[in-house]
Amino acid sequence: MHFPVVAGLPAPGRTLVMGVVNVTPDSFSDGGTWFAPDAALEHGLALVAEGADVVDVGGESTRPGAERPSLAEELRRVLPAVEGLVAAGACVSVDTMRSEVATAAVDAGARLVNDVSGGRADPAMLETVAGLGVAYVCMHWRGHARAMQGRATYDDLVADVTRELSEQVGLARAAGVRADRLVVDAGFGFAKTGEHNWELLDRFEELAALGLPQLVGVSRKSFLGSLLAAPDGTPRGAQGRDDATVALTTVLAQQGVWGVRVHAVRANRDAVEVVRRLTSARSVDETPEPGSSDAESDRVALPKEVG
Repeated sequence: MHFPVVAGLPAPGRTLVMGVVNVTPDSFSDGGTWFAPDAALEHGLALVAEGADVVDVGGESTRPGAERPSLAEELRRVLPAVEGLVAAGACVSVDTMRSEVATAAVDAGARLVNDVSGGRADPAMLETVAGLGVAYVCMHWRGHARAMQGRATYDDLVADVTRELSEQVGLARAAGVRADRLVVDAGFGFAKTGEHNWELLDRFEELAALGLPQLVGVSRKSFLGSLLAAPDGTPRGAQGRDDATVALTTVLAQQGVWGVRVHAVRANRDAVEVVRRLTSARSVDETPEPGSSDAESDRVALPKEVG
């Protein structure tokens, strides 16, 4: 199985695992557990030890309805974790919609800018990233967290997401972001209902029309909580959605997705390794042995030398 390579980032020959470090007081998944700088760094290092290829540090919650922190506050939250993780040798991504934060994080050693707005929240972002010369995740986006769920209406979900995301990619390319540094993200949960998320997963192969590596972020999201609801209809809490996340990672890895953004790194990395082992064994098993009928037919199909 072939996995795409993004310039400046690890290329492990399998689905890449991105670990999440939320340096926020109001994240839906961990409720501010890693908000303190020391706690954020400790958590990031633990994710690296568990097998994260990239650690994604974010200082702004993007859960539905969340309010934005000030620029100064986002910088205060993010930079100590980025600096500490880079000093420890980690490959670091910064999860931000602000060009100023992207610049400061890259100056501190970050190698990827993960922008959930795809350049639409900050008019300076795309040119900034192009000038920084780092990899860029361009996500499908229709508005900030406080209003995005009111925009979850589509004529044809996958066609609309593909078209809108393609427009965002076009703007990134026009701003000077190199094609080999671009990653796309369909934006699961962003201006999308739970049913929209399932439809995107069911029709995931159609997103290949974008022709770029894809990052998928479904870890612990509310549509999994609804799927796993208790008999009385109470959705399962975020911390109880990791097994379902691992199941989706397995499916996506089998489809050759470039990367998954997850909270529970070790279990998801284990799933990716199982898929890699199985697909590697299958590739070896499918290689024709010398002298076999398949090998003979391959030789017969080759053009003969002239003269």
